[in-house]
Amino acid sequence: MKLIKSFFSVLFSAALLLSTTTVNSIAIEKLHFVIGGGAGGGWDGTARGTGEALTKAGFLKSASFENMSGGGGGKALAYMINTKPENTILVQSTPLVLRSITRHKGYVSGSGTLSYKDVVPIAGVIGDYGAIAVAKNSPYKNFKDVVDAYKANPSSIKMAGGSVRGSMDHLIGALAFQAAGANPNDVAYIPYDAGGKALAGLLSGETQIISTGLGELMGARDQVRIIGITAPDRVADAPDAPTLKEQGYDVQFVNWRGFFGPPGMSNKDKKAIAKMLGDVQKTPEWEEVRARNAWVNIYNPDKKFVKFLKTQTKEMTALMKKLGVI
Repeated sequence: MKLIKSFFSVLFSAALLLSTTTVNSIAIEKLHFVIGGGAGGGWDGTARGTGEALTKAGFLKSASFENMSGGGGGKALAYMINTKPENTILVQSTPLVLRSITRHKGYVSGSGTLSYKDVVPIAGVIGDYGAIAVAKNSPYKNFKDVVDAYKANPSSIKMAGGSVRGSMDHLIGALAFQAAGANPNDVAYIPYDAGGKALAGLLSGETQIISTGLGELMGARDQVRIIGITAPDRVADAPDAPTLKEQGYDVQFVNWRGFFGPPGMSNKDKKAIAKMLGDVQKTPEWEEVRARNAWVNIYNPDKKFVKFLKTQTKEMTALMKKLGVI
């Protein structure tokens, strides 16, 4: 797990960096958030939570949101590249890197594979730990119960996720099963369009477990039992959620989420929005949203964000090869 720990360390070292941006406030009164997935997913929650905090704290007069599902986020990415909308930012996360590496069909265009280099990285904002959960009435009480059932009968365990195979949700579950000694490629993964539908699949009995972000499960704790998270220690905002590590499965991982502008966004606007995203994290309005979702604050703006994305691309390429995805 050396690679995972290295990635974990790099991401959290970024969380300690404070912005040195000294740009004066620029009159950006409204922002439109483009979300590459459906309602109830991690991107959706991050965009709407960020917009909520920015408006309530007085940084913006208004925020609007547009869900643009398709291509594992590729449709929204292509929209930003092709239309270059004003006052618009795209929420993205680790899957932007993963899907570029794996050449997911939603990211392949006539000119090559789309990536973060085709848009303007503004800032990484939060980290969300991975989580595995079961329905409240499930017979499985912990992750070992799931592993034992899988080893006894692999077809008895189907894992839901809110994105395509090879994506973040799939990766979280794959790492957990790999740590348990199973071949992650043999685990049945059922992809849904965003976390809301994946949760519905779990609760309907179509699947036995769900692999997703911790933040996506925080609002459903009356319906699910979280049986493992990818944090190094229990999280204060979700103290009842056990870590996989404490159960003997050394899996540590955090998924960053951040924002990107369209090609051609002015440097002034980029820096102004980046500063706004950093400043809002010092407000009680942001803390309310953060705690509700059990996020980790990671403010990683501009050039630091680009440097991180370059490093993650190298590390995730090695990890995906190790898992046999590429």
